[in-house]
Amino acid sequence: MMESRHVSRSINRSAGDVYAYASNPANLPAWAPGLLKSVEWVDGQWVADSDMGRILLDWAPDNPFGVMDHHVTVPSGETFYNPMRVTANGAGSEVVFSVRRQPGMTDEEFDRDCAAVQADLDALARILEH
Repeated sequence: MMESRHVSRSINRSAGDVYAYASNPANLPAWAPGLLKSVEWVDGQWVADSDMGRILLDWAPDNPFGVMDHHVTVPSGETFYNPMRVTANGAGSEVVFSVRRQPGMTDEEFDRDCAAVQADLDALARILEH
């Protein structure tokens, strides 16, 4: 079983607004630029250019529960599952991303991944709050 760290960010926008924006993979380059540079819909799947090369994104279908779980398939063919949710928090919302420690990952690498996710969620908040 992999260790998980839940990285979260409160956003001063409704959960519906946050979900509508964040669940659309086409918006990822704006708020997760460290992950990828561009995203496009090609032959029924989301394809992104990243520092690792071409990656494939498979997002949870639209749903009323704020679930934004997704799989990322990297050029080696390895696929990573990423649990992600947006929930109402008063008049605003909270986004939670569960970062999974991969086998052989050092503490420093895990901390770096978590910090990168936090930076992405902070960027998401800046975009949606302004």
